[in-house]
Parts: sequence; C-alpha cells; structure tokens
Amino acid sequence: MVKVELKDGSIKEVEKGTLIVSVVKELSNSLLKKAIVAKLNDKVVDLKTPINEDSKLEVITPEDKEISFEVINHSCAHLLAQAMQRLYKGTLCGVGPAIEEGFYYDFAVPEAVTVDDLAKIEAEMKKIAKEDLAINHYYLLKSDAKAKFSYDKYKIELIDAIDDDNVGIYEQGEYADVCRGPHVISTGRLKNFKLLSVAGAYWRGDSKNEVLTRIYGTCWNTPEELDDYLKLIEDRKARDHRKLGKQLGIFMFDDLVGRGLPMWLPNGFIVRRLLSDYIIDKEIDLGYNHVLTPAIGNVELYKTSGHWAHYKDDMFPKMDVDDESYVLRPMNCPHHMVMFRSQLHSYRELPYRIAEIAADFRFEASGALTGIERTRAFYQNDSHIFCMPSQIGDVFKEVAKLILDVYNDFGFKNYKFRLSLRDPNDTEKYFGNDALWERSERELREVLNQLGVEYYEAIGEAAFYGPKLDVQVKSAIGHDVTLSTIQLDYQLPERFELTYIDEKGEKARPVVIHRAILGSMDRFVAFLLEETKGVFPVWLAPVQAKIIPVNLEYHKEYCDNLVEVFKKNKIRFQTDYRDEKLGYKIREAQTQKIPFQLVVGDNEVKNGTITYRRYGEQAQTTVSVEEFVNMIKDAKENLK
Repeated sequence: MVKVELKDGSIKEVEKGTLIVSVVKELSNSLLKKAIVAKLNDKVVDLKTPINEDSKLEVITPEDKEISFEVINHSCAHLLAQAMQRLYKGTLCGVGPAIEEGFYYDFAVPEAVTVDDLAKIEAEMKKIAKEDLAINHYYLLKSDAKAKFSYDKYKIELIDAIDDDNVGIYEQGEYADVCRGPHVISTGRLKNFKLLSVAGAYWRGDSKNEVLTRIYGTCWNTPEELDDYLKLIEDRKARDHRKLGKQLGIFMFDDLVGRGLPMWLPNGFIVRRLLSDYIIDKEIDLGYNHVLTPAIGNVELYKTSGHWAHYKDDMFPKMDVDDESYVLRPMNCPHHMVMFRSQLHSYRELPYRIAEIAADFRFEASGALTGIERTRAFYQNDSHIFCMPSQIGDVFKEVAKLILDVYNDFGFKNYKFRLSLRDPNDTEKYFGNDALWERSERELREVLNQLGVEYYEAIGEAAFYGPKLDVQVKSAIGHDVTLSTIQLDYQLPERFELTYIDEKGEKARPVVIHRAILGSMDRFVAFLLEETKGVFPVWLAPVQAKIIPVNLEYHKEYCDNLVEVFKKNKIRFQTDYRDEKLGYKIREAQTQKIPFQLVVGDNEVKNGTITYRRYGEQAQTTVSVEEFVNMIKDAKENLK
C-alpha cells in the first residue's frame, strides 16, 4: 500500500500501481467529470498515471485555468491532427503545441487547405469527440518509435532530436503522435473548440525548410468562455491597425514600392509630426542634443560595432560603390559612437545625451511583416547617453521616469518591465567577455531593485552587446510587443575606444545607455491605433473638426469665416461642401472618427456660435466660437 496526501491534507491509502483516475472516482463522480489532469508530487500528469510511492495528489479542474487551458488545447491539437488524417489521406504531421490563446498544428497536406475547409474539418473533429476515444500514453524505444512512424519524415526528425532512449507516444483510436503530454483522458472531454485560420509556416521555423500548412484553433472549458473569446476576436478585428490605417488614411503599402515599406499618407504624416514634436520637446527639456545622421553607413562601421558579425543576416545586403561597401543601417548606435568620439569630452559634460528620430532598415522575413507594427523600414525615437559608471543608476532612473511620464500622458496601463539577459550558452549570439556581461547584468538588476519596479527576467533576450530593460505591452489585438527599451552597454565604448577626461585629468572609458521611449514610431502608431480604435485624442487627431453646412447656399459664408478663424488658431479642420444629405455627411464624419462635427445652420449664423457633436455621442452642444477655439487649445496643452 502507498499513502496519498490530498490537497486538503487528508491521507488516503491505495494499492501500489493504482491509477489516479481510480482514486478520483472514489473521491467523487462529480470531481471525475471535471478532472482535466492531476499534479502528482507537483508534476502535471495524466489521470491514467499510476501511483507507485507515497505521494501528494492534486486534481486539476477547469478552475485551475492556466494548466487546464494549456492541456485541453494541446489535446485539441491532437484532435485536429486526427481529423486531418481522416479527411486528407497521406497527411503528415509536424508539431502541434498549445499556445497562449489556443493551439496550432503544422501539416504537410496532399492538397491545398483554405479557410473555407475549416467547417468541414471542425465537423470531423466533433465527430471524433463524440466517439469519446480513450487517450492512452505509453513509451517505445527510439528504434521502435521510428519504425512506427516510418511513413512520416517529420516525426522521424523529432524522434532523432530526443535525448532519451524512450519516446513518449499518445494514441487515440487509429491516431498516434510523438508527445510528452499530458492530455485529457478521452476525446469526449473536448467539446468547446473553434478553428480560426490557416497560414503557411516553415518547418521548425527555418526559412530553409519547406512551408507547411498551419491551422490555428482554440478550445475552452465552457461554451460561454468560447463565445466570449470569439467576441474578443471580433473586437480585435475592429481594432486591427491595418484595417484602421486604411480606413483613416494613415498609411499604405504597395508591392511596387516593396513589401514591408510603409508610405505615410497626409493624415498619418500629421500624427507622426505631432508625436515627433511631442517627444523632442520632452527630450530637449531634459538636456538631449538632437542630431541627424545618414541612413546608410560603411560596412567597416558595422564591423567595428560588431553588427556585421552578429546582425548581418537581419540587414539588407551591402552595396559596393567605387572602392567602398555600404549598407542600410539597422540601428543608429554606431553613428552616435563616432559622433561622440569626434570631440574631446570632460567628465563635467557627462551624462552627454545624443538623440535622433532616425530611419532604420531591417530585412524582416516576409512572413513576420505585420502592417506598421513590424516593417523593413521604420523610424526610431532613439538616444545614446554617455556617462560615467557612477552615473548609471541616476541615468536609468531618469529614463525610466521619462517612460512612465509618456505612458501616463497616453493613458497606457497594461505593460510589464522585462529584464532581458544573455544566454551564456549561446556564444555566437553575444560578444564581449563574461566579466563585462556579469557586471552589467548585476548593475542593471541592482538599479531595477532600487527603482522598486516589478520586473521579470528573460534569458536570451538581451541585445548582442548588453542586457536591457524592455517595456512589454499587450496590444489590443493580442500581440506581445516591445514598446520602449533601456540598454546598458560596456562593449561598444570598448570597440570604438571612446574616452572622456576624468576628475584626475586622465582618459577614462564611458558607459553607454541606449534608450528608445516611443521605440519605433511606426510600431507606436500601430499600438495607439489599436488601443484607441482609431479615436485619437483631440491634440493628436489629424483632423480635429469637420465643418458641415446645413445649406451650402445660405451658410457657406459663415463656414468660410470659421475656416479663417481655425487657420489663424492652427486648428486642423476639413469642410464638407458636397451636395449630399446632412445625415450622410455626419455619418461619414463619424466613420472618419473626427473628434468634432460642426453643423452650421440658421441659428449658428444668426448668433455667431458653433454647435458641435463629439465623436461617438448623440448630444449636441452650442458654444461661442471663442469657447470652441479655447477648448481645442486646452486639449493641446493638456494632451486630451
């Protein structure tokens, strides 16, 4: 007999080898119906796992949302794979993991599968779920596993990559897969799922490999949760910056210009200019020196910085001109290093801040391009701060405060600080010696602890020259993106042999802090579009007011007078003098998400007033022209 300690602390004795499912059944039939998997001595395992020693047992139910969600989605990926092999004979299966909001599975399918086929695949999945097939786990020796999956080259590759001699297999009906699990006890536990989309994906994420068909789906514990998630997806579609950017005339792409190369339309340029003015004004107040440097550089510059050795694959190919080779720059630090090096600096000047709204270019894989969130040409709100080692803490605090001030101005609340560290086992990705890395990581951690901000650590996310603090945001459509970053760098000052004159009159090596507040201006606009659903605050709206006369013949003169007042006070406006119905004009202004629609009729002309309707509201408000102008000025002053 072995002793089993339950979650409530009670002890139950069972025969050695008893399956967890038998214990759960003895405890409660209702608990068995809810059970997803279990924790045995804090390890998540299948319900059919035998208990062979004194153990702690905890039954995982839908109330344990994180674990149960991952398990049912991993199991649903297998359900999808079984349906695919039934429907498309000869289908080979790649990998099918659970992901943050569901699952996917990659397939090599004998014929094309499109989104129109998802309903058919779903129907087959529901049929298999109704069959309530038992899901069983067992192990095979590698040689036996390879024999079992000899027909599937992808499974053979996965088996070869396993270190252990034993390979875990999961089987349900005629379907089997190489998997560590755990999984639910039977296919009947998988009821509330939905297939979402079809995409192409390189096998194992390597662009040198063939493209497989990736099918995404999601599975939930209850119909209500699934319904809520599908409503969330619809909301995200309405917020997608690619849709809003086109609707509001913010940006465009054209393959004739080039994939991943955004062109900013008049409304978008206004937003970009206002954001640039906003952040530049803040930086000037804090002592930043703004500069302008070329968007290309000599290859030797990037060899000196280390980018050529560590980042070349993400750069555009070099261009040979006369006896030199140039490349489009992926970032701006090398230019700023050379600029600092060109003059003699005293410790009294430090920290010395160089800032730039700079054009950068990176050769992102075509499959990674995402509107203006991820492009091949973008602008960075970039800066490099050259300081003494003793100033690191104060500079970091200053930059962190600027980030928080900006986020407060825009009302951002859902963000996390990530301490991005190197992977010491990846010698190719990072350069520099261990001592400098250990020092910089230790100092950055100490600064964060002094700041008292909550953060989490991420191994392998550091820049190749140093650790960094990234501000991670969850976009309204569910993307996890880096918005702002602060990076500590001892390496580039060494490589560029940067110096300053210290208190003793001797040459000393500065430390460089790289920082981006708005980050990529393009990505920031994408995030802002999705956060606001395209409803910019008044100070940032490309068009702040639309003037709509009730009757063009009788009211145009007064509208023209308003135009002159607005021009004088730098209010951004449009007039709608088209021969269209008034209701149509108002609805169109709403569609364009213009903050104020001004309807000019007899009363406004007679009284010299403005009657406006705010975007998204039905109520109309009448004010004097002076009051309206002051309201717009106040919005600019207070970033409303």
